[in-house]
Amino acid sequence: MNTKQLDRIGTGKGFIAALDQSGGSTPKALLQYGIPESSYSNEEEMYTLVHEMRTRIIKSPAFDSRYILGAILFENTMDRSIDGQYTADYLWEQKGIVPFLKVDKGLADLEDGVQLMKPFTGLNELLQRAAQRNVFGTKMRSLIKEANPAGIKKAVEQQFAIGKQIVEMGLVPIIEPEVDIYSADKEASEQILKDEIFAQLSALDKDAKIMLKLSIPTVDNFYSDVMEDPHVVRIVALSGGYSQADANEKLSRNHGLIASFSRALSQGLTAGQTDEQFDALLSKTVQDIYEASIT
Repeated sequence: MNTKQLDRIGTGKGFIAALDQSGGSTPKALLQYGIPESSYSNEEEMYTLVHEMRTRIIKSPAFDSRYILGAILFENTMDRSIDGQYTADYLWEQKGIVPFLKVDKGLADLEDGVQLMKPFTGLNELLQRAAQRNVFGTKMRSLIKEANPAGIKKAVEQQFAIGKQIVEMGLVPIIEPEVDIYSADKEASEQILKDEIFAQLSALDKDAKIMLKLSIPTVDNFYSDVMEDPHVVRIVALSGGYSQADANEKLSRNHGLIASFSRALSQGLTAGQTDEQFDALLSKTVQDIYEASIT
């Protein structure tokens, strides 16, 4: 584990940029960027276009380590290059931004009020490749729709079981049991979730380090006590469907919680903008998310 990167993620001021839309969400991400599905005829062309979009974001002067601590990549992005360097190396060596990798294969069907992660295939091989590519950590997402204690327990147990495997490979897992912001019993789900997280944290090896990516809680500063746990490097928040303005406002009320926004980060950026327009909008977005993250 790179101790310089660990220190930056654990104590640095700023937020984590999520650039990890994959498979099913890539056409939607491209459409928001102003590239319709008629612009590409196969998966390879689609991924080339999305890499061009991500390269434009990463290379922008607005994508600055003064505000951005880390960036989460999709596997396809990790395997591609920017200016002759693998993306993770470019991020760290040229930008001073810590690279993470999304490792889950998407969500399974709803059961017991939650969507667990689909079965993992080839995880060890992927983690080995990530380590070779100088990736610092990983991210994996499940989704909680209802305050169902059995379902939430299963989701957290699955996350931590795979998290331990990731820790053993020398990487820092971002464990993401998202609570649906539209859930009728979001607050009750968050209470069950917190109890389950504490149960799993207490069973970790003394030196194990993990991160958490959570929905912005209904009750302000609800996760402050989780932040104090010595295993927890940082807790980051997802925007979860809130607009950029709403997400920033809610985040700013939660001290110590920092952003790991995806859709809210790229909101308004389009392929047709000049570099000046693109950089100016991204700069304002980055600044606003940063301000909300340092409260």
